[in-house]
Amino acid sequence: MSFTSTRKLPAVKDKCIVLGVTGSIAAYKAADLTSLLVQAGAQVRVVMTEAATRIIAPITLQTLSRNPVAVDLWAEEKGWQPGHIDLADSADLLAVVPATAHTIASFSNGLAPNLLCNIYLATRAPVLIAPAMNGKMLTHPATQHNLEVLEKRGHSVMETAEGMLACGYEGQGKLAPVESIFKRIENILSKTK
Repeated sequence: MSFTSTRKLPAVKDKCIVLGVTGSIAAYKAADLTSLLVQAGAQVRVVMTEAATRIIAPITLQTLSRNPVAVDLWAEEKGWQPGHIDLADSADLLAVVPATAHTIASFSNGLAPNLLCNIYLATRAPVLIAPAMNGKMLTHPATQHNLEVLEKRGHSVMETAEGMLACGYEGQGKLAPVESIFKRIENILSKTK
C-alpha cells in the first residue's frame, strides 16, 4: 500500500536564492535565513559586501549554505563567463537581507561599487529587499525616495520591525523577523512558477 502525501512542497524547493548580505548589524540573522532556506530544499548562494564580513564571517554562511560565499568582484572563478553574471543568471530570486541605506541607494541609482550591486544590475530575477538600519537613516527623505524607486521597479520591499535598535535608539528600523522574510520569499517564488 502506498501513501500519497497531500503536504505541499515549499515554493523554495530546488530554487536558487542569491542571498545578498550587507553591512548592517543585522547581518548575523542571514545565518538563520540561510539555514531555513536550505532546510526547505533551496540552493542558497551567498554574496556578501565587504562591510558584512566585518559582522559575520563568510565561513558561517558557507557552511550553512553548503556553497562558496562570494565577496570580491575581482576574485571570480576561472572560466569564460564572469562569475557575477553566472550568479545573476542562475538566480530564481535575489534577496538582500539585510539591506543597508548604502546598498539601497546604489540599487536605486544603478551604481555598481561591489559584487552584490553588479549582480543586482545583471539579474532579471525577482528582487526582495529587507532593510535594516537606524530609524533616522530609514526615515530620511533620500532613503524613502530610494525605497520608492525600488518598489516602482516591481521589487518587493519588506517593512522593518519596531523595537530597540543596536544603536541604542528605539523605533522603526529593525530587520523584519526571519520567518516573515522566509514567507515572503515563498510567496514571491510561488508566483513565478
